Amino acid sequence: MHIAILLANSDSSAFAGRHPGDDIRFTAMMQAVRPGWRLSALDVTRGHYPADAGDYDGYIITGSPASANDPDLWIDRLKAFIRTAARRQVPQFGACFGHQVIAAALGGRVEQSAGGWRLGLHETPTSADAAYLANAGQPIALYAAHKDQVTALPPGAVNLGGTDDCPIGAFALGTSVFATQYHPEMDPAFITALIEELAPDLPPALTARARASLSGRADMVRFATWVARFFELATGAQGHAASRSIAVT
Repeated sequence: MHIAILLANSDSSAFAGRHPGDDIRFTAMMQAVRPGWRLSALDVTRGHYPADAGDYDGYIITGSPASANDPDLWIDRLKAFIRTAARRQVPQFGACFGHQVIAAALGGRVEQSAGGWRLGLHETPTSADAAYLANAGQPIALYAAHKDQVTALPPGAVNLGGTDDCPIGAFALGTSVFATQYHPEMDPAFITALIEELAPDLPPALTARARASLSGRADMVRFATWVARFFELATGAQGHAASRSIAVT
């Protein structure tokens, strides 16, 4: 299987420079459960895309400090690519901004959360509506770091679980789209550093809750297995692009 990571993270701050990029985190997450998979990074904020949507077996769209509602040209182009991949049934997985931009591109709605920032470890109920959600119906704990969230699903999409303050925590559309509002790629060291980086600009009570939540542990391996099974089921477990040379434009 050869998966492209579409890097949407436009953060060029000193904080970002001190930590591994999203490509490294998502690669580590997926290779923890599928060590033989290849993952390649394309920076969509710089206009880097495959020559054809079918050049890879699937796509992971990362988080970003940007909003899916921003008028930036790179976001418009990413939405157009998402629609093309969806029409061709090329599997796409999105996390946080990736979740939001997929929803917005396919006819859903993204808005700021009425409660403001959600930060730290959150436990979310899940449903059994997707075949790849092994042991669904049980809550899953993942890290959150977002102000925007999906408030209306794209036509035909199914909600896979949520909470009172984030009703659409994950969704599926057919067999080729899976997305989550959370950050399954984040490890404890990174979310701890992120909370401290954001703390000066956040209400003290919110920061305190986020810090306290870190006594728990995220279910990274369990969720990574769901993502792997999503790609395998969507492609029939037959990677078709792994041996190709990939042209990036």
